[in-house]
Amino acid sequence: MLIGIPKEIMHEENRVSATPHTVAEYVKMGNTVLVESGAGKGAYFSDEDYIAAGAQITEDAETVYSEADVILKVKEPLFNESKGRHETEMMHEGQYLITFIHPASPANHDMVRQMAEKGIISITLDGIPRIPKAKAMDALISMSACAGYKGMLMAADRLPSFMPGIMSTSGMTDPARVLVLGVGVAGMRALITAKSLGAETYGADIHPKGRQNAIDCGAACIDISVDPDLAMDSDGKTLRLPEEVLAQKREVLAEHLPDMDIVFCSALIPGRVAPILITDEMVKKMRPGSVIVDISIDQGGNCEITPKGDIEIKHGVTIIGTKNIPGLLPTSSTRMFANNVLELMKHITKDGKIELDTDDEIIRSALTTAGGKIVHAGALEAMGIS
Repeated sequence: MLIGIPKEIMHEENRVSATPHTVAEYVKMGNTVLVESGAGKGAYFSDEDYIAAGAQITEDAETVYSEADVILKVKEPLFNESKGRHETEMMHEGQYLITFIHPASPANHDMVRQMAEKGIISITLDGIPRIPKAKAMDALISMSACAGYKGMLMAADRLPSFMPGIMSTSGMTDPARVLVLGVGVAGMRALITAKSLGAETYGADIHPKGRQNAIDCGAACIDISVDPDLAMDSDGKTLRLPEEVLAQKREVLAEHLPDMDIVFCSALIPGRVAPILITDEMVKKMRPGSVIVDISIDQGGNCEITPKGDIEIKHGVTIIGTKNIPGLLPTSSTRMFANNVLELMKHITKDGKIELDTDDEIIRSALTTAGGKIVHAGALEAMGIS
């Protein structure tokens, strides 16, 4: 197969989908790898590094898209301003795409429809299930760790006061109070980072495991627990809460938000639109100068008024909706991401070709478009298609 590695075009996205190490592995598997010139520059991998690993280099993104059997990307297809065309327009029928698509997010629905219409076979990395055999392929977990760490540093940078209590000639300052919503991998890393910076930390999660994670990270828990039958299915996967239950949880959070300096939002439902945990009215009651970091923005966001892909001050609160926080740690995140994608490619490649077994839970959960149709359950649900 010919594997194409295009340069990412999202604003300030410095990651790339393959490192020289993974390129060498693809070549050992019998593949040809075509890399767009400069694709690895932002992560500090040169064209010469890729050539030494066995890759071919092209100056033209369109060449990558037109010639490749498989496209490996970091972010979803976007409009390429330098070409005046959307990346999906440069792709062709029967081509495979592996990347983060976030197909349930309303902002991506038109793009997903276009891929289906063009006959592109796409696999979304945010659909990889949390099961033991998929652990090495789970790029979402890897990138969540990056987002938890860097996102908390971004919040600290925007906070107009110290994170730790500081002793000075004028007395002792109070430590910042940090609340993390959704204490999975990203939430745990955020809590650990905030704690190391001297903050007073709190966690909230609907799952017993999430609450235990918060305690393990040294945080106090805010109780937003729900009936386990409402929160999880029989396989332990997070379910969307009924709106009336979600409203009750927002009421609990509304009592605590005015006391917080930083609120870190990382509550997700795999493959679905993220739940709204903070409304516009709740933001209005927060402390002036406080900060919200919403790393769930790729799936719609946990805060109702998070700016998509931007940072804005609303009601005196700085709200960070940066969509590619792991891209701000390009070298570390690229190494992790590229290895996850390599493991997925090994899983689906048989005798030098990609074979997708829809009875395989990994494929069933991550496959987004195939056979000219949208097949991703979360996307279909979000689009209102039965």
